[in-house]
Formats: sequence, C-alpha cells, structure tokens
Amino acid sequence: MNAPAFTPDRRLFPFESRWFDHPVGPIHYIDEGEGPPILFLHGNPTWSFLYRGIVIRLRKHFRCIAVDYPGFGLSARPSNYGYGPSDHAEVVADLVRHLDLQKLTIMGQDWGGPIGLRVAVDEFPRMRALVMGNTWFWPAAGKAMNAFGYVMGSAPAQSLLRSHNIFVDRLMPLGVLHPLAPEVMAQYREAQSQALGREGVAELPRQLTAAALWLSQLQDDVERELSDLPLLLTWGTRDPLFPPSHMDRFRVAFNDVRITRLEAKHYIQEDAPSEIAEAIRDFLGVVDGPAHP
Repeated sequence: MNAPAFTPDRRLFPFESRWFDHPVGPIHYIDEGEGPPILFLHGNPTWSFLYRGIVIRLRKHFRCIAVDYPGFGLSARPSNYGYGPSDHAEVVADLVRHLDLQKLTIMGQDWGGPIGLRVAVDEFPRMRALVMGNTWFWPAAGKAMNAFGYVMGSAPAQSLLRSHNIFVDRLMPLGVLHPLAPEVMAQYREAQSQALGREGVAELPRQLTAAALWLSQLQDDVERELSDLPLLLTWGTRDPLFPPSHMDRFRVAFNDVRITRLEAKHYIQEDAPSEIAEAIRDFLGVVDGPAHP
C-alpha cells in the first residue's frame, strides 16, 4: 500500500521531503543543515514531524536527519513487511549506510530508543554519541508498561487501532503536558488517516511483549558494546509509562551520562523542543570539543 496522500503543512513542517528507495518501498526523511549529523528517531504513532521544533533550532549547526519508518508519516505501507522494531532498525541502518553517516549522534524516544540503540550497535564504528528520552532498551518491565502492552495487544484493541485512529485521537493527547493545537493534531491524524495503513501503529504496542527476546538481546548488546558512548538523557518527568526511575537502567549501563530533566510528559519533543535543542547543543559541544561557534 502507498503512503498517505497528504502534503504536510509548510508553515509547521518547513523542510524538503527526501526519499530513500528501499526494497520495502519509498522511505521518507528530511535532511536539514550542515555539520555533525544527528539522526532523530520517532516512536508511535508519530513521524518525523515530531522533531520539527528541535530540527529548526539545531540545523544551523548540525546536519539533522529525521526518518519515517514504513507505516508511519509519508513512508510506504508495504504488505510484505513485519512492522516490528527489528524490521524498522534494519531499514534505518540501511539509510545510515546509504547516507554514509560518520561521527553520528542518534536521538531516540519511545520505540525510537530501542530501534536507535540497535542501529548504534550494528553501526558502532559510525557512532559519536547518543541522546535518549522517555524510552528503554530491555524487555518490558513494570506494571504500567506490561498493562499497556497487554491491553493494546488484545484482539479488541488491535481491531480498534486498525479501524479507528484512536492512538492519535485518544492516546496522543494524554501524552503531552500542553494540549496540541488543532493544526498540529491534524498533521498526526492525516498521517494515519487510512485504516488499511495503520498496521505499523497497531503492531508496535503488541511488540512490547512479542519482542521480548529481541529486547533481551538488545539489552545484552547495549551493555557490552555501547557503554563507553557518551549519553544524554532528556527526560520528561511527568510520563507515567516512563518515569524518571527508568533513567537508572541507563546510568548503570553507560559510563558517561548527562541528564536534562524536562517538565514534560511522554512526547517530550512537543512539550519541550527548546530545552531539548539547548541540551543537545551543550552536550555535543562537550563530547569532543565545541560543535559550533
């Protein structure tokens, strides 16, 4: 199936759309600015639009790349695709190799965390640093995450996720501290407007439990391979699914960790884009000397 037939609002998303001709179908991404590259990876049910406020603030000094996984944003909705985190990580890694990104920083939030960390392990020689926010890299743990995975992975919920736009209409508003403007909600809604194209949105909640073995392997690989990479945590402290205590797992696994606490809920990019951009500028200037004048 093709991607949604909509054009992003240029007032909100003032970027040139680019396309990666991948075997699963056209993959949409933006590539803005020059300098050390930062790859921004979204979660569910969002797309590269989520990072617009951060990209606008950073593109003067960094090369900012944000991609839509298959099934999200403007990317293809292939019928012969798994829509799990391992599938998305393979596509993102292919894009990283296609663009030949070097000295790369990866930012991930929600499912963008485990997907980005998998890419960082697999493409480790290209890596410079990591930025993670309200995410995880281990098998689902805790009552809140397991309950969410169980409920959203049930047959009735899976049917609703595919037939109605409930993840955008009902769940996204609960994940922000500041209500999203109608024109912003319209961009998320239009990206998932076609019922037959919501396989990606429906599959990721099910993967909280279905991907347990993949996440377990990822945890081992992260702790073994990535512990010396500099890590910035930009964390929304008002997120019930990913409370600040989740940061402890990162602090144990990584040797060089900086933390920026945000007055934000789950979708930190919507609640605190300015604070995140400032934290990234400061962090990357420390990693290996000033990144900008």
